[in-house]
Amino acid sequence: MSSGGPEVTRIARVPTDGSQVAPVEQLVEVLHRLPGGQILVTSVENVLNWARARSLWPLTFGLACCAMEMMQAMGTRFDLDRFGVIPRATPRQADLIIVAGRCTIKMAPVVRRLWEQMPEPKYVISMGSCATCGGPFYYDNYSILKGIDTVIPVDVYVPGCPPRPEALIEGVLKLQEKIQKERRLTRRLQEAAQAGA
Repeated sequence: MSSGGPEVTRIARVPTDGSQVAPVEQLVEVLHRLPGGQILVTSVENVLNWARARSLWPLTFGLACCAMEMMQAMGTRFDLDRFGVIPRATPRQADLIIVAGRCTIKMAPVVRRLWEQMPEPKYVISMGSCATCGGPFYYDNYSILKGIDTVIPVDVYVPGCPPRPEALIEGVLKLQEKIQKERRLTRRLQEAAQAGA
């Protein structure tokens, strides 16, 4: 390589004597350079909630026309990936199910089974009027559910017929806020303390 090229600045310190610098030491070094970065105080629960909220893996379950808008939201124009949402094809790898469109009575057990196969903690977004309340197809129709919340618990409702991709993105952001405020670990510790007392 020629010496006339651009200068490269390294963020992490690389030792010249051949020894290794631990990632924790690199983090401490970066934090010390920040104003007030000498102290970092948080709880394990906050770190877990932050990580859980920023890495949602949805099982996309498109049942009708709302699925087209869901696909649009995951495409390059709206790019749900930038919020940590990476679609999965199997319920065993997903922690979020997005039910988009009307659900028939015959399809309800399938939705329930998929939801039960998801590992805890799991979340549900009901996308569109049909998934929320049966939509225009519920009136005078024997085969449409009045809402997916009659089969599985719903965390966030995204209204619209069909809702725009921006509405689904807003629903995902609301779910991330909800996850960030959860106190699962604290609740389990309190339950264990009460059971032991």
